[in-house]
Amino acid sequence: MAKGTKTGGGSRKGVPNKITADVKAMILGALDKAGGENYLVARSKDQPVAFMGLVGKVLPLQLTGEGGGAIIIQATSHDEAL
Repeated sequence: MAKGTKTGGGSRKGVPNKITADVKAMILGALDKAGGENYLVARSKDQPVAFMGLVGKVLPLQLTGEGGGAIIIQATSHDEAL
């Protein structure tokens, strides 16, 4: 075999791992049985650190602004005069 060539073993690129898919399905099923969204709301109150860890796992790792550019954050103040 020439140096740097692959033998063709392993999974094809882009094919999801069956075990990973099965575990994900089980987790989603358990979440549904536990109360779904209402369960997550309760955990956000009594286990905020764990909940925020979960939020961090589902948010995109890199955010982009309009047109793929940088995100612009603008602070404004409100005058509450009556």
